[in-house]
Amino acid sequence: MSSEYSRRGRNWFSAMGVLFIIMAGIVLIRNMILWSPEFALDFLLGPDITNEKISVGMIAFGLILIGWGYRKPNVKTN
Repeated sequence: MSSEYSRRGRNWFSAMGVLFIIMAGIVLIRNMILWSPEFALDFLLGPDITNEKISVGMIAFGLILIGWGYRKPNVKTN
């Protein structure tokens, strides 16, 4: 592999960010299939803390981790 190839975004933070986004997407899709999109939207916009709101928070946190992974320099290995 060339020493000029930087492998940006391939570190622990970006991997965990992708994992958070995938997990949140699975929860949202599962709830839309089990209930219906209307119920899922009602749960998302309601005053209670629900799985849908936690999933939106997980997506936001995953995006923050991916952004942090692109800013953080990679560890140099031999």
